[in-house]
Amino acid sequence: MDWKEILRRRLASPSTEKKSEQELKDEEMDLFTKYYSEWKGDRKSTNEFYKTIPRFYYRLPAEDEVLLQKLREESRAVFLQRKSRELLDNEELQNLWFLLDKHQTPPMIGEEAMINYENFLKVGDKAGPKCKQFFTAKVFAKLLHTDSYGRISIMQFFNYVMRKVWLHQTRIGLSLYDVAGQGYLRESDLENYILELIPTLPQLDGLEKSFYSFYVCTAVRKFFFFLDPLRTGKIKIQDILACSFLDDLLELRDEELSKESQETNWFSAPSALRVYGQYLNLDKDHNGMLSKEELSRYGTATMTNVFLDRVFQECLTYDGEMDYKTYLDFVLALENRKEPAALQYIFKLLDIENKGYLNVFSLNYFFRAIQELMKIHGQDPVSFQDVKDEIFDMVKPKDPLKISLQDLINSNQGDTVTTILIDLNGFWTYENREALVANDNENSADLDDT
Repeated sequence: MDWKEILRRRLASPSTEKKSEQELKDEEMDLFTKYYSEWKGDRKSTNEFYKTIPRFYYRLPAEDEVLLQKLREESRAVFLQRKSRELLDNEELQNLWFLLDKHQTPPMIGEEAMINYENFLKVGDKAGPKCKQFFTAKVFAKLLHTDSYGRISIMQFFNYVMRKVWLHQTRIGLSLYDVAGQGYLRESDLENYILELIPTLPQLDGLEKSFYSFYVCTAVRKFFFFLDPLRTGKIKIQDILACSFLDDLLELRDEELSKESQETNWFSAPSALRVYGQYLNLDKDHNGMLSKEELSRYGTATMTNVFLDRVFQECLTYDGEMDYKTYLDFVLALENRKEPAALQYIFKLLDIENKGYLNVFSLNYFFRAIQELMKIHGQDPVSFQDVKDEIFDMVKPKDPLKISLQDLINSNQGDTVTTILIDLNGFWTYENREALVANDNENSADLDDT
């Protein structure tokens, strides 16, 4: 009988004895519990397929669960070892190159050997199971360009395979330092990775061991400045692999790396020594920290006091002084002003009202300091109205009265705008850009004549 019918009859039949209010409530709760349990049981029986859904969430072991943590670490190590064995080793790569060269499809394009799809599949069958993932129609189509015979370059394909193998090797190598096992590296994890990488980089052989800690700090800071804009203290391994920083770092394996390449590579020994040397030169009182007055001599010593005040207001300091790590962020921002992460750093300093945009008041606040420096150096101050109009013309913001960070990035003029507002030397260079270009052209013409 349906529980509704039972309840209806129960209520319709006259009660022989009067029950108290509490007894009625208890009876009502008993009935509700009984019928709800029956209903839930019937419902559960109709949803048996829920039991077939595999478990997809596993709780991370707590700090005091030592055995579970050890089990997880060992499991990850075994997994990474298995993945490492699946990669092509040097002998297998040499064998692959031999097979590709043997099955090339004439004619050659200059000195470049080509291969068609039919021979491509033949090589795939002979190369072994580890190579199967590379010999697909998708990969062939990706490398197929304008060859009239429908072939791809053997060298391009081999480089593609080499790049994939390198990426997977590096991914496994970085994952070994992922203590949390969550696919990201903390600052200490990346420091350990780079510290153990130093002996494998011939270009760093000249570094003294006493400088290792400063070198590691300098190298790690670039990763975190650009790849951790929200300052979470961790970076995805995927992001590390996707950016070019690791390529720059591993470029130091080349024993014949040119001097020019070393000077432009943030991770090279000359670059790291240059940055640290500048820091020591600025630190006049030799206390290992930089005051606002000491930082004011950075570069051409023409940054405005207003901007420096904002640096010390917004950035992490210790008793009003800046340490080396904070200094590195400052240098990375000023040396890479075209990059979104650098513009974000400077924009935060310029946004004095913390509104998320720059208005006429913000621009005037910073440019007044430029005007004051011009007077000190005996120059006639430029009208703010003219500069303000030029800035808005350059940026072309969506809102004609406000400049957002995205507006600055989209305009490709963010480096120019920020330089105008914070550095007298930068503003002077901008104001005299036409004369400087003309002078450069004259010098070039004089050199040609000689």
